[in-house]
Amino acid sequence: SEYGGETLHGPAYGPTSHSTAASTPSSSSAFRHVVPSRQIVERQPRMLDFRVEYRDRNVDVVLEDSSAVGDIKHILENELQIPASKMLLKGWKTGDVDDSTVLKSLHLPKNNSLYVLTPDLPPPSSSHSGALQESLNQNFMLIVTHREVQREYNLNFSGSSTIQEVKRNVYDLTSIPVRHQLWEGWPPSATDDSMTLAVSGLTFPCHRLTVGRRSSPVQTREQSEEQCTDVHMVSDSDGDDFEDATEFGVDDGEMFGVASSALRKSPMMPENAENEGDALLQFTAEFSSRYGDCHPVYFIGSLEAAFQEAFYGKARDRKLLAIYLHHDESVLTNVFCSQMLCAESIVSYLSQNFITWAWDMTKEANRARFLTMCTRHFGSVVAQTIRTQKTDQFPLFLIIMGKRSSNEVLNVIQGNTTVDELMMRLMAAMEIFSAQQQEDIKDEDEREARENVKREQDEAYRISLEADRAKREAQEREMAEQFRLEQIRKEQEEEREAIRLSLEQSLPPEPKEESTESVSKLRIRTPSGEFFERRFLASSKLQVVFDFVASKGYPWEEYKLLGTFPRRDVTQLDPNKSLLEVKLYPQETLFLEAKE
Repeated sequence: SEYGGETLHGPAYGPTSHSTAASTPSSSSAFRHVVPSRQIVERQPRMLDFRVEYRDRNVDVVLEDSSAVGDIKHILENELQIPASKMLLKGWKTGDVDDSTVLKSLHLPKNNSLYVLTPDLPPPSSSHSGALQESLNQNFMLIVTHREVQREYNLNFSGSSTIQEVKRNVYDLTSIPVRHQLWEGWPPSATDDSMTLAVSGLTFPCHRLTVGRRSSPVQTREQSEEQCTDVHMVSDSDGDDFEDATEFGVDDGEMFGVASSALRKSPMMPENAENEGDALLQFTAEFSSRYGDCHPVYFIGSLEAAFQEAFYGKARDRKLLAIYLHHDESVLTNVFCSQMLCAESIVSYLSQNFITWAWDMTKEANRARFLTMCTRHFGSVVAQTIRTQKTDQFPLFLIIMGKRSSNEVLNVIQGNTTVDELMMRLMAAMEIFSAQQQEDIKDEDEREARENVKREQDEAYRISLEADRAKREAQEREMAEQFRLEQIRKEQEEEREAIRLSLEQSLPPEPKEESTESVSKLRIRTPSGEFFERRFLASSKLQVVFDFVASKGYPWEEYKLLGTFPRRDVTQLDPNKSLLEVKLYPQETLFLEAKE
């Protein structure tokens, strides 16, 4: 299969299994502040986010909790252009702290808000501050002519870039060390290489410059004074690191090929790094120190965790995975990183649409480790494609799309590209990904719709079962209550019947009609209209009449016995008096009436 910037996808990359390692969260900001690599000491560092407010600006700072408060000020010093000694960093929950305080000792939450006070600095003029900020945000086109070869370079730089950064980039393009660059065209006000382009006096939006190589590193005072009338000489700050290669017996081509790795103090990634997260932390810190803070947000974690973050969320949240393979010994690395990978358009597009993971292929041990990971996740064909890449073909940019059963490599982009071509490759990959994503979203929506219908059906069935159970329980409770009431009623009836029988048995015998004693004949009418009669001795107590009526089922607690002429309530009379005394002799008609 072809490579070198061409699309690699299809059957050549067979299905491979995925690891289920837990994903490590990545920042959503396109600009990430990181700590120097010397601070990476913990196996699994805890990252803290700080939103720092200064006047009308907000700066986002991300540090691991093993850093000190002074490290925050160091980052703010670069961002705000304010000396750290002039800053008062406020907003700590535990009160004021000093620069040596370790963040871990403050027990801070994940997200924090701070603010900067500068009482020793005068407030800026609003109009001047606004104009300066506008200049810093402008892009300058520098047309640089290489005098010896008569070749022009069109370079884009933001207003916040420094003159020193321009000279270093020109060194990458022309192989002329910074110390031996002779410039024409810099404005007279551009006297310091640490000065930003916005305040250097360059013509906006386009400015022409000419650069050449000094014929000898040693000049007479007369020559130097003569050249100073139209040549801007470099400062002795960062340019001192780049000595003339010929002075050490190394030709220009060899110096250009190895300068980016031989002259830097720290490698991009430690050799034989045991923890990929720690290795990526150092990579991000070193990348920022070399190329500035405007760079892609590199995912901090293992490659498996990057897969989880990019491929295994909801379909709408999935992204492409971009793997940046760095190589310090490639002549293309500096230009690719500074001019293309750190271009604001590329950084913004990667941040919105990609999870970006990086690895350093400079050291053989790290190279072998990545090839092993590549074989496991993408197959031997992709691993062989990367293995056969020559050093000068690096850096490489792999675009990976996750599918249901495999990871597909959509594109392998080599370092010899341009910003426009890189953007076109990224957009082409996004078109393929978007089409697949729409299918995945449709399938996911249909699956969720089916699951929702099933959940609704299950819920309706559950509610129906609950209603049936509630109805059945209500019926059971009603039946139990009816049974209980019926039992009470039966018990009451049995009790009343027992009382009735007892009263009936306790009644004195009914006197005969031919009895020689005085007899009273009572006729009693029930509420239903029935009558019953009985003879009582006139000397019998009224209670005997009450017992007789109760024995017929009309207890005197529930019924009252009324006389006719005169109408009176017999139950209100003294039950111990005789029938003769209450004038129920010789005969009387009474009727029963239920009490209210």
